[in-house]
Amino acid sequence: MLTIHNLSIKFNDSVGGEAVRGVSLHMEAGEILGLVGESGSGKTMTALAIAGLVERAKTETAGQILFEGRDLLTMKRSELRRIQGREIGFVFQEPMSSLNPLMRIGRQIEEPLRLHTDMPADKRREAALRMMELTELPEPELSYKKYPHQMSGGQRQRAMIASAVILGPKLLIADEPTTALDVTVQGQILKLLQDINQRQKAAILFISHDLSVVRRLCSRIAVMKEGLIVEEGEVREIFDAPKNEYTRNLIDSMLSRSKRIRGDLRNGHTGPGNP
Repeated sequence: MLTIHNLSIKFNDSVGGEAVRGVSLHMEAGEILGLVGESGSGKTMTALAIAGLVERAKTETAGQILFEGRDLLTMKRSELRRIQGREIGFVFQEPMSSLNPLMRIGRQIEEPLRLHTDMPADKRREAALRMMELTELPEPELSYKKYPHQMSGGQRQRAMIASAVILGPKLLIADEPTTALDVTVQGQILKLLQDINQRQKAAILFISHDLSVVRRLCSRIAVMKEGLIVEEGEVREIFDAPKNEYTRNLIDSMLSRSKRIRGDLRNGHTGPGNP
């Protein structure tokens, strides 16, 4: 479904070199791929390029991003806009920076329907409420009328996901969608993404710096460092026998953090600074 050949991205005003350097990846229809790396590794730039959200005037790109055989890097903007939202959905890390604070949540969930269909207003509202139910937003009729600041972080993220999948895209890109959430809500969002993958058969590109989260959700992992893919494979292969030193360090860090958290819980500590 998605094949990336030797993708490179460089900002025109950058003196620090390429943000993405010769990345090659593939995704099959319906699979969940984790793209992992520290901040600045190039994973978000790769995702933005797939979604067509990299400003062409400000960047130099090379390579190919083939989505069902169509090159997203070279197609006309008008054609790309027809794919964005309809065939490729995007969920950002922080909904408050992506949602319009002056527009009610229901209207924002409907936005892709307004842009890509001629569905009448009453049908759009029905579709939005139905999607709000599927994403388990509480009391959809009331949530529909709320503004973003009137919802919790987890509810805002659910609203973003509802908007991203309301047209049934073939690919959903989720960029650090659980980073700002507490552990309980994080687990709920991961389950929601799994449900969407199974129910709508949408492939998911899940971007994260947290290997423990990726391990719970994904079937395959690609690890990025300094704009390069340094390792790629099935989840079990990566965790049982990582080949790259950087990957081993990420796994060791994850295991150390998990061990420390378990020790805090046994000792009655809920987290830093808490009794």
